[in-house]
Amino acid sequence: MRKKVDFLVIGSGIAGLCFALKAANYGKVCIVTKSNIDDSSTKYAQGGIAAVIYHPDTYEKHIKDTMIAGDELSDRKIVELTIRESTARVHELVEWGVNFDRTATGRFALAREGGHSEFRVLHHKDITGLEIEQKLIKAVMMNENIEMLENHLAVEIITQHHLGIEVSRRTEHITCYGSYVYNPNTKRVQTILSKITMMATGGIGTVYGNTTNPPIATGDGISMVYRAKGAVAGMEFVQFHPTSLYNPTESPSFLITEAMRGSGAILKDDAGNDFMKKYDPRGSLAPRDIVARAIDNEMKLQGCDHVWLDATHLSKDEIFNHFPNIYAKCLSIGIDITKACIPVVPAAHYSCGGIKTNEWGATSIRHLFASGECASTGLHGANRLASNSLLEALVFSHRACLKAIDEIPQIDFCNSIPEWDTSGTVLNEEMVLITQTRKELQTIMINYVGIVRSNLRLQRAFDRLEILYRETEELYKRSILIPEICELRNMINIGYLIIKNAIDRKESRGLHYSLDYPEHREGNPVTRDAL
Repeated sequence: MRKKVDFLVIGSGIAGLCFALKAANYGKVCIVTKSNIDDSSTKYAQGGIAAVIYHPDTYEKHIKDTMIAGDELSDRKIVELTIRESTARVHELVEWGVNFDRTATGRFALAREGGHSEFRVLHHKDITGLEIEQKLIKAVMMNENIEMLENHLAVEIITQHHLGIEVSRRTEHITCYGSYVYNPNTKRVQTILSKITMMATGGIGTVYGNTTNPPIATGDGISMVYRAKGAVAGMEFVQFHPTSLYNPTESPSFLITEAMRGSGAILKDDAGNDFMKKYDPRGSLAPRDIVARAIDNEMKLQGCDHVWLDATHLSKDEIFNHFPNIYAKCLSIGIDITKACIPVVPAAHYSCGGIKTNEWGATSIRHLFASGECASTGLHGANRLASNSLLEALVFSHRACLKAIDEIPQIDFCNSIPEWDTSGTVLNEEMVLITQTRKELQTIMINYVGIVRSNLRLQRAFDRLEILYRETEELYKRSILIPEICELRNMINIGYLIIKNAIDRKESRGLHYSLDYPEHREGNPVTRDAL
């Protein structure tokens, strides 16, 4: 069974939905999402979206803050165009019905987060992502030009490889013709041909286990593009959010937004001391990489499982009005944050690397675009500035659509694509092999490739992952396809990419900190080379 569409969108977070809404004005759109339409990392974004709105903020200030947070590895051209387009993209969200908090005078109520020199974060209480996603989904569901395939898993993107043509990472013109997609209703893989494909599959946090990401964040898009010989960059830069709620029985970890520290909450040790001043003059509002490493160090020094976030000195009105979801969540496990500190611990949160794109969101594979967390646009560099992620998705989905509609009149469907080959496969009844390997992978990554790394840890991780890779590929080749084994393959690919990039970077930079190379390389050039 095969389907033909003008635009195929893989993923239903802010990046995919925004692209779909714009592309629908120029052709038929099919959105493939492996869970429900509203199950994405977008809805978990609490803090908000950064944009220059009012004086005294300026584009130059936001650009400078982004470059500093990125440890000067951000692509300045990309930073400048993203920030300068921020205002227009935010107003577009408002036109779609997104209700950002406002003051009594009707102005946007802006927050400030770590690494920002001004108040510039628009928010909807502490559930900004959910508000954005709900309004975008409403618009998508009302659009007759958009078809939604929920609970469908993209298995591979279709390239010349599937036509029997050998390609390599040096091949100049690898082309994407669509995707093979697992249909849960038929339990078979169907072929979806497209003129333009947008990869918007989100993050990779599940590779670590201890993560704020939803279970679907298994790095599918990055893995598919890497296997198709597309360019991937910056995977060593994995952001650990400093403050997830310490609640060991819960997965994913509940996020305690950075906006709470922006409102004055302070990180403290068991003795009640504000320890962050020892690490950075900005204290609890230092960039996330610095705060996460500081918490990690304090936990090791004290032999404790978490540190504390003290918001008890904030007014109750501030907490009830701006952080009602956090207040309710903590109260549900017996913590009244107006009276007691919140136990917090770092958790894998965001990948600054991904599918390498240019300023139009175009990848190294023709007719394939990428946006959102799965993309490496050059904006984040070695560390993402808080609340720049939703902005990045808006800007590059918009720019990708502009480029795609310019290209699509010259693109024809490839009608010689073969159906998915199931020959030689049998039903795999040993699900324990998949679940156990997944646990092993997560243990390897959190123990050896976490906040602080070393040559020894990385090499051990690489050696152990190689065994898991061989075992899983053998199982995949002989098994009838099921989503669980596809996700496991993708997670192992992601683990490899993170480890390989981390081994190659002989310095400490942003989110990548090595005990063996604690300093920056002198004169290290800005580079986003493909693997």
